[in-house]
Formats: sequence, structure tokens, C-alpha cells
Amino acid sequence: MKPVDRAKELGDFLKSRRAKLNPEELGLKAYGTRRRVSGLRREELAILAGVSVTHYTRLEQGRAAGASDAVLDALARALQLTEDETAYLKHLARPSAPARPVPPRPEHASRSARQLLEAMAEVPALVLDRRNDILAWNRLGHALLAGHIDPAAPDNASVRPNLTRMVFLDEHFRELYPNWPEEATLAVASLRLVAGRHPDDRRLAELIGQLVIQSEEFAARWARHPVRTCTSGIKQFCHPIVGSMELYFENLLIPGSSGQRITAYSAASGSPSETALRLLSLSAQEFEPVMTASEQADARRQDANPRSEMGL
Repeated sequence: MKPVDRAKELGDFLKSRRAKLNPEELGLKAYGTRRRVSGLRREELAILAGVSVTHYTRLEQGRAAGASDAVLDALARALQLTEDETAYLKHLARPSAPARPVPPRPEHASRSARQLLEAMAEVPALVLDRRNDILAWNRLGHALLAGHIDPAAPDNASVRPNLTRMVFLDEHFRELYPNWPEEATLAVASLRLVAGRHPDDRRLAELIGQLVIQSEEFAARWARHPVRTCTSGIKQFCHPIVGSMELYFENLLIPGSSGQRITAYSAASGSPSETALRLLSLSAQEFEPVMTASEQADARRQDANPRSEMGL
């Protein structure tokens, strides 16, 4: 699949949000007795935002050159966009300068990140890249999310698990979530936000293309253009070994330009979920992640020059 077509995404996103608004609820006078489009017409949205119809039409056609923050903010207010959706709109309409292309290579978790995961022995934790590929996990993170998968899988780029792909294509993983529809929508919303920030990421585009083809549920959600980020909160689990759990999660961004993050889960002190998590820890078997020779060499180079991970 080709990298994300930013112009088409911008137009589709604006149309999808325009279609959600009810003109009567916004105090707009109806024109005629029958509407040929759902939601607001272009003219109506332009009136609400205080911009010319011509200017808005150009945006919806993907011709966003020269769009100011003031115009985009006015459209965001008129469309009743959330903070995440507003940021997504600006990423599409006001792209940053393209980064210098670099040869693609498999990502890996640094040695220091792996050490941190090992030190978090009583907390399920994993390292993810911006595409939601799992680069590393600790013993309890593996036991919580994917006990049916080889614990060494994150170290092999050819079989590395991806959380979004697992949500839609892995029945075992799907069964972990009693509120799967909500989890699935959030997964798509988060992925679309990342795609807006990195439209030239070919591997990300390939992931989206694969999911659109292989999962009708993903395709339907993707077409609705949900946009949302989720850095912390509570997730419900129905684990095959220890049963129901309610766990807090936190995403911790690793400094640098890679977009990698550590996701960690915890249970409220004294709760049944804390007991269940301890039982899961006891039942989990120990494993030692194995890095390939090339990954070890990359890790040594990065550890020898930590400034490179911070983009300095």
C-alpha cells in the first residue's frame, strides 16, 4: 500500500465531520424541503466558521496550501472537533517538512529499556513503537496479553506481534476484552492519529492496508475516521487463567524521534484485580528475551551514543 494520501485524508475527514452535524440543532435555517446530503452543506459550514465557501471547498478538495491556524481553528470549532481531532486536522492541512528518507530497518528496544522492563517484575509492561509493534515485554506483560504467543516473538521482526493487528485478527487476544467494540474503535482512532502525523511511513501504510483487506470490522471503523489518543486510563480484561481484572494503564513516551513508548499496567491496591495479577505472576513461566546479532550490534551502538536516541 502507498503512503497515506494526505490530500484525500483531509477531504474525507472534513466530509465525515460535516456529515455528523445537524443544521437545525445549530440554528441554521433549512433551504428547501429536502436535503441531498446528510449533515451540513459546505455553504452552511463556511457560514458557521466565518470563511468563504471557496476557501473551504479548496480545503475539502485537499488543496490546503496557505491555510492559516486561525482558519483551521475556526473550522474545528464549527465542526465541534475534539482536541485530538483538531490536532489531526492541522497535521493534514499544515504538514511539516518531510524528513530525510532513511533506509528502513527493523526497530528494537534499547538495552536500557529492556533493563527497565525486567526491573518492573511485578508490573506488566511492554515497549511499543508508533505502529504498535511490540518490541519487548517483560514476563508479566507477556503473560497478561499474549501467553499463547512465543515470548521471544518481539525479537524477530518477521513474526513480531502488533497490538492493533491482534485486536482484529487474533481471536485469543480479542477474547481478553469484554468490551471489545470499544477497544477496537479506540485502536483505530489511535492508529489514524499516528497516520496523520506520519503520512510517509510506508510500513504503517502497509499495516493499515492489510487490516482494511483482512478485517471488515477494521475497515468499517477506519471509514468513519475516528481520531483519538489515549495515554492513560482503565482497561477491563477477562483473562483465560485468572479471570476478570480491572487494570490501570499508562503510556510513557521514550525521549527521541522514534515514537517508542513503554506501556505499563497496574491494579488498585487491595483490589481483587491485584490478587488476580499476583496469581498471574505466579503462574507465568520465566523467559529471557533473545536479541539477534544485528539487533545486539544496533543496541551497542545506540548505548554507546545515547544522544542519538534523543535526536541530538
